[in-house]
Amino acid sequence: MTFEYLKALHIIFVVTWFAGLFYIVRLFIYQTEAMERPEAERKILKPQLDLMASRLWYIITWPSAVLTLIFGTWVLSQRMGYLEMGFMHAKLGFVFLLYCYHLWCHKLFKELLAGRTRWTSTQLRIWNEASTLLLFAIVFLIVLKSTLSMVWGLAGLITLGVTLMLAIRLYKKFRN
Repeated sequence: MTFEYLKALHIIFVVTWFAGLFYIVRLFIYQTEAMERPEAERKILKPQLDLMASRLWYIITWPSAVLTLIFGTWVLSQRMGYLEMGFMHAKLGFVFLLYCYHLWCHKLFKELLAGRTRWTSTQLRIWNEASTLLLFAIVFLIVLKSTLSMVWGLAGLITLGVTLMLAIRLYKKFRN
């Protein structure tokens, strides 16, 4: 019974972590666009967006990332045999990339709070989709428990990535 509770908590914190990752980059886009606004608007928008980003990042996203790691490790300790399976190696590789993504978002977060941005809002929209691709990869691997299906999964991820890029371009044209 303990295993099911651990797994449920792990899934809950994965969901809240992804919610935070999806929304923080959306806030990065708004912050970047706010810095391009006239001074009067920027003086109102930037402090509010910075506050929203700080609360999301430190109250939801970081704690969820830490708790995901704790409960995920705990769940895995209950099923050590998974560490001998290829799908788990692949899944853990994608999870590692997700934590790298999280740390890169932290860097962007700090830069934006300092009023610096090196990325355009379009680049940030593309960056936001990286977490979507990682989510798909991780979920399909853990549900299917098969690296044999990984070829089809990678083809699907590439197709999804291309579709997302096209959608971003179409949205940019629509906005302009």
